[in-house]
Amino acid sequence: MILTTKARYAVMAVIEISEEKNSQPISLQAISEKQKISLSYLEQIFACLKKDGIVASVKGPGGGYVLGKKREEITVADIIKAIGEHVKMTRCSSKEGCVKVSSKCKTHHLWRGLENKIYEYLDSVPLSSL
Repeated sequence: MILTTKARYAVMAVIEISEEKNSQPISLQAISEKQKISLSYLEQIFACLKKDGIVASVKGPGGGYVLGKKREEITVADIIKAIGEHVKMTRCSSKEGCVKVSSKCKTHHLWRGLENKIYEYLDSVPLSSL
């Protein structure tokens, strides 16, 4: 299965925010230290998460990031989609086939079906359950 580091880190970082007591803002530096994720990488991830409304920034002293929606309203699939990633089981792109241009491998539909099932599962897991 192809699930990028970016997707895994995004989920880990959003969970870190969701666990913050009293919904206090948490800095990217704190997330970076707790999760051992590069600060510059987190900045890239959070730009996407903020754009999609998964997180919101709080400016000023004691600022940082908070959830942009209720924990129950955010699924793992929402986080992965927000950063522009997809769960993939094949090498296929949307324009090309598996083997060569416009040609699909013999197991293409099998793996595409598995991708759909994984996505359905991730879409059924709210942040509040993690």
